[in-house]
Amino acid sequence: MGIGTIIVLGVLAAFVAYAIMLYNNLVQVKHNVSKAWANIDVLLKQRHDELPKLVETCKQYMKFEQETLTKVMEARSKVFAAREAQNIPQLGQAEGALRATLGSLFALAEAYPDLKTNQTFQQLQTRISSLENGIADRREFYNESVNVNNVRIEQFPDSIIAGMFNFKPAPLLEFQGEEKADVDVKKLFGS
Repeated sequence: MGIGTIIVLGVLAAFVAYAIMLYNNLVQVKHNVSKAWANIDVLLKQRHDELPKLVETCKQYMKFEQETLTKVMEARSKVFAAREAQNIPQLGQAEGALRATLGSLFALAEAYPDLKTNQTFQQLQTRISSLENGIADRREFYNESVNVNNVRIEQFPDSIIAGMFNFKPAPLLEFQGEEKADVDVKKLFGS
C-alpha cells in the first residue's frame, strides 16, 4: 500500500469520524428539546390536577362569580388538549388564556375576605403560583433548547447531516402580547 493510499484512507476515516460526531451532536440537541418539553409537560399536568381543587374551594365562597370559575375550567381544558396533542402554538394561546383567567380569579378573591383567609385556598394559590413560576422557567429552557436545535440544523456542515437524516426544526413556545399583560383589576370590579 502506497503512501498516497494511506493518506486518502486517513482523510476518509477522519471525514467519517467527523460526520459521526456531527450526527451524534444533532441527536443530543434533538433529545434536549424533547426533554425540555417533558419538563414543561410535568408541570402542566400538576397544575391541571390542582385547578379543580382551587375552583371547588372558591365555589364555596364565590357564589356570584360562576362565570370566572367557568372560564378557568374552560381554559384548563384547552391547555390540556393542546398539551396532549403537543401542539406548541395552540398551547401558547391556551396558556395565555389560562394565566389571564387565573389572574382574574385571584384578583376577585380579594373581594372575599373569608376566602382569602381560607387555609386551603392559600395553599392552592401558593402551589399554583409556584407551578406558574416553574412553567415560566422551563418554558425558557425549552425555547433555548429549540433555538439551539433550529440553529444547528441550519448551520453548515450540520445542515448536511440534518438534511440526510431528516432532522426537523421545533416550534418555540410563545405567548401573545395581550396574554402577557397584567390583569386590569379595576375592570374586574366594574370601577
